[in-house]
Amino acid sequence: MSWTHRTLTAGMLMLAFLLGTPAAARPPDPRVTVASSHDFPATLELLQSAVAANGLGIVTQANAQNGARSLGVRIPGNQVWGIFGPRYAVRMLKASIPAGIEAPVRLYIVEAADGKVSVTYVKPSVVFAPYGNADLDQMAAELDALFDRIVASVR
Repeated sequence: MSWTHRTLTAGMLMLAFLLGTPAAARPPDPRVTVASSHDFPATLELLQSAVAANGLGIVTQANAQNGARSLGVRIPGNQVWGIFGPRYAVRMLKASIPAGIEAPVRLYIVEAADGKVSVTYVKPSVVFAPYGNADLDQMAAELDALFDRIVASVR
């Protein structure tokens, strides 16, 4: 193989690497997004009630509007909630200490400029799947059902 041919081949391989996998071969988006039929404050209230009704708690809460307001900037509703529960934390840590970094599982509540609200999350079964642990998989399947019910409360 000539030097020119090797250089061209190496260049084509590098280009293929940089361009990545074709879109058709990429895995599906792991996020679930549900449109709320309520305004932002009502969506937050419904979610908060549904979290409690499903035996979980809001463990963390990042409120981008409050952060922006502290800078004198007004933005549409934008919050990230971390949702989990002690009984799931105990089970998770019993199954896998490294999996602890995945908790709490997040909900992203967003208000668009037109006032429409959406709730996005990654199913717990997807979050915990990389650990390849049957006990985690069972726990995550239970959490999937809870998260589905929680988010369905805003439809």
